[in-house]
Parts: sequence; structure tokens; C-alpha cells
Amino acid sequence: MTDHPEDLLLSSARALDVTFYSRPGCHLCEAARAAIDPLLAEFGALLREVNIDADPVLTERYGWDIPVIFIGSRKAAKHRVNVKQFRRQLLEAREGSGRAVATKSRKKSA
Repeated sequence: MTDHPEDLLLSSARALDVTFYSRPGCHLCEAARAAIDPLLAEFGALLREVNIDADPVLTERYGWDIPVIFIGSRKAAKHRVNVKQFRRQLLEAREGSGRAVATKSRKKSA
């Protein structure tokens, strides 16, 4: 990771924050977005869509390797989305965030 603002946002993303790197006119991006939208609603995940063409660093980093999708700070998909796998990743993120909250609660009460 670098000091680029986007890297700082990703490193501080919550478990069900979904970051979607794309560009206008990208047919794979449109297909991926259509595939994940119902899952985002199902899990109450927050989507942040980033146009890589608006930032030369992101254009250089991702180029034609889009879409790139992160759940929290972990890369979940690139180019195409496997819906079953994406659902499992969201479930794991949700369960992981629940464990983190429970662990913090136990530490405070100790």
C-alpha cells in the first residue's frame, strides 16, 4: 500500500464496505455491477464506486484489469464475478465483523 488517498480509504474500510473500481463504458463492469447489486442489498453492504479514469494513479494501477472489487480491505473479484463466491465472501465478512465486535465487548468487560 502507498500513501495514495484510495489506499488509505481501503485500509480503513469496514467489513461490509464494497469498493468497485471501474470506468464508464466498461461492459464487464456493468455485468459485474448487475450481478452484485442484489447481494449488496441482501447484506446491507455499502457500495463505493470509483471511476479509475478520474485518477492517473488508479488508471496506471488498474488499466484494463477492471472491474476490481474489494470487500472491506480484501480483493474479492477482478474482471468477472462468481455470484456464489461473492455471497460467501460477504457472509464471511459479516460473520468476521460480528466476531470482532464480540471480542471487543469481552475485552471491555474483563
